Amino acid sequence: MAKNILEVEDLKIYYPLASETFFGKGGVVKAVDGVTFDIRENEVFGIVGESGCGKSTLGRGLCRLDPITEGRVVLDGQDISKFDRKQMRPIRKTIQMIFQDPYASLNPRMSIFDIIAEPIRIHNLAKNDKELEERVVNLLRRVGLDAYHANRYPHEFSGGQRQRIGIARALAVEPKLIIADEPVSALDVSIQAQVLNLLNELKKDLNLTYIFIAHDLSVVEHISDRIGVMYLGNFVEAGDKNKIYKNPLHPYTKALLSAVPIADPTVKRKRIILEGSIPSATNPPSGCKFHTRCPKRMPICETVAPQRYEPSPDHYVYCHLYDDKLEAQAAES
Repeated sequence: MAKNILEVEDLKIYYPLASETFFGKGGVVKAVDGVTFDIRENEVFGIVGESGCGKSTLGRGLCRLDPITEGRVVLDGQDISKFDRKQMRPIRKTIQMIFQDPYASLNPRMSIFDIIAEPIRIHNLAKNDKELEERVVNLLRRVGLDAYHANRYPHEFSGGQRQRIGIARALAVEPKLIIADEPVSALDVSIQAQVLNLLNELKKDLNLTYIFIAHDLSVVEHISDRIGVMYLGNFVEAGDKNKIYKNPLHPYTKALLSAVPIADPTVKRKRIILEGSIPSATNPPSGCKFHTRCPKRMPICETVAPQRYEPSPDHYVYCHLYDDKLEAQAAES
């Protein structure tokens, strides 16, 4: 069993609203509201969920790009949850991020050479200019670009090429963990496959660990080893990829998987249509946050938040349906 490179315990990231707004009194947006999970070395942990569920905020919080309200983030044995910017600087060599939008994540005023060289310079990873140039060229070649691309600017590249540059920049400091925030969602399908294959090759060659954030369940299934399904700031199910895809337990996971297109027209699958829309993160429902849309809700769901249950090894679910005590009480009555 590989050791954990990241351990997250009851992580909360809240954003305060103005004291008075057009919609009424201010409050907080509970973007991430008590997430707990761990990631093992050299694995890909996928995070999926609808838009607005807190996936990207979780990724930015783990990198400490967004402030953490409560909870612990232990990276490679070191609790970084309360580190300031100065303390985080050396930690950046361990954890890096690939951003969602390849058009917005690169500085248009900097050449590709300077974009990739900047983190190497900041962390003093090159002894001289010659070594710096060699490292940049090697990184470009590793992600499928050529040395002459170093003198160009971001606007001269396609979306797929820009994302390769973003990957090269993330690799520049030789990190152990990379958080990929929907890295292929803005790309064409054929380019998506190329980037995913590149990420897989880099993982094997460099012994990398990924957190792969996406809303496309097919993409996550292709690249991930373990998966966390997120809804309104919380995980509702997590564990081994094969167990979740073959035997989903939570009603929300079942609904998501029922919406995945199947290429074979002869295969029929019943769609699960959820009622209503996602509640507001400023005023989430009490108890289980999913109970307002759940087809299997019970009275307890409206008032009591479910605990984490483990029906089988490495398969966790947050749902009262798997509470043995409730089953026993129902049998007695």
